[in-house]
Amino acid sequence: MKFKIGDQVLVLDEDLSGVVKNIEQDSVSIETEDGFLIDFKSSDLVKNESKSIKAQLFTHSNIDSVIGEKESKNRKTQTKKKPKERFEPTMEVDLHINQLVKSSRGMSNHDMLTLQLDTARKQLDFAIRKRIQKIVFIHGVGEGVLKIELEYLFGRYNNVKFYDANYQKYGLGATEVYIYQNIPVN
Repeated sequence: MKFKIGDQVLVLDEDLSGVVKNIEQDSVSIETEDGFLIDFKSSDLVKNESKSIKAQLFTHSNIDSVIGEKESKNRKTQTKKKPKERFEPTMEVDLHINQLVKSSRGMSNHDMLTLQLDTARKQLDFAIRKRIQKIVFIHGVGEGVLKIELEYLFGRYNNVKFYDANYQKYGLGATEVYIYQNIPVN
C-alpha cells in the first residue's frame, strides 16, 4: 500500500495509530497519539479512511455553532384543539349487549348484566392503569338497572368521579367517568 506523509494510519495486530512522518523504502515512521516515533513495515500499516470521531459526532465545524444550536429554544408545536374537543372523553365503552356478544340467545338477564358489569370494571381498570383520564360508558336508557349497578361499581373506587355524559352527544343513556391521576397514598 502506498503511503504519503501526513496520512492517518492504523497498525495491524496492535492497538496503535498515528500520522506518517517519514517514508524510507519499505519502512514507515509514524508519530503516535502520545508523540512517539515508531518504525513499521508498510505491510503492517493500513490507512485510516474513517473520519475522526469528532467529525462523526459533530456536523458543525466550530463549537460556537454547536452551542448556538443547543441554546436556541425549540418550542414544540401542539396541535390546536377546539375548546369543545378539549373536554371530550378520550375513551368510549359501549355496554349494549349486542356490542359485547354476537348473540344474546340463551343468556338470562342476570348473565347479560354480569357480562356488562365485568366489561365495565375491566375497562375502568385498564383506563386507570394506562392513565386515561375520562371514559364514557354507554349503557342506554332502558329500565335503568345497568345504570344503577354502574354507579354502585364506580362508587367503590376512591379515585373516580362520575356524572351524566354530554346530553347533546349521548342523550340520557351514558355516564362519564373522570379518573383522578394523583391520589394521595395513605
